[in-house]
Amino acid sequence: MNHPFKGAGVALVTPFTEENKIDFNALGKVIDNQVKGGMDYLVALGTTAETATLTAEEKKEVGEFIKKHSSGLPVVVGMGGNDTRKIIKQIEKFDFDGVAGLLIVTPYYNKPSQEGMFRHYSAIAKVSPVPIILYNVPSRTGVNLEYETVVRLAETSEKIVAVKEASGILSQITRINKYTPENFSVISGDDVLALPIISIGGIGVISVIANALPGKLSRLIHLALEGKYDEARELHFELIDLFKLIFKEGNPGGIKALMHMQGTIQNELRSPLYRISEETYKEIKEAYLKLI
Repeated sequence: MNHPFKGAGVALVTPFTEENKIDFNALGKVIDNQVKGGMDYLVALGTTAETATLTAEEKKEVGEFIKKHSSGLPVVVGMGGNDTRKIIKQIEKFDFDGVAGLLIVTPYYNKPSQEGMFRHYSAIAKVSPVPIILYNVPSRTGVNLEYETVVRLAETSEKIVAVKEASGILSQITRINKYTPENFSVISGDDVLALPIISIGGIGVISVIANALPGKLSRLIHLALEGKYDEARELHFELIDLFKLIFKEGNPGGIKALMHMQGTIQNELRSPLYRISEETYKEIKEAYLKLI
């Protein structure tokens, strides 16, 4: 199956200067590293990008910058909220030139029912001019998009082509793979579960660690998709400690610390997020030095 989002995607960080302004020079370097590292597509304005702290103008600037510097890699744009009408209006006004798809997170805080989420996504699919990836991340949103709802959405809208699954519920993910149509796919939303999810039919990952290690992450995913599980498992074992450590004090604090060690970006986040502790920074550095 030739799926538009098969392979290794990266949820790009938003680098900041010490003055808490967007560091576009650093963002350009991050994107260049993804291209050189063999990544398959870019995801702009997701959770890892600290999008909740960006102004509307900053979101526009970041999105345009990523599209212009993507070197031909497809760009998926993160969008979502807990007001269906507001998202629809946002889509209607959005410039989709150079955008390959939308990543739409489940509504947060108001905790809709499964029927509410079905109607939410169905309404968005009717107005979106590009394919949609559902994004299920219950630890952040407070709701789980259950497999029956995913199947129902996949069966009723050809515009909805995949789900980024970050629930960690492998039985749910397996059922999605089993019961959804052939043209629908599961993308891992967790680096640590990418290999297991591919082994049960998933098509790749939207990665956080790829911001710092695109070459290793893309190779792991490509080997797994080729069925070379022994080689993929070796890379998975190499990265397993970092997979866990970069999330020890939340995302994107850990990945930004790792990229700071590499000299790619400043170790700056926007409040209420804050840089990780010195202890965790040291743990990440020790794990990283074992790789190089």
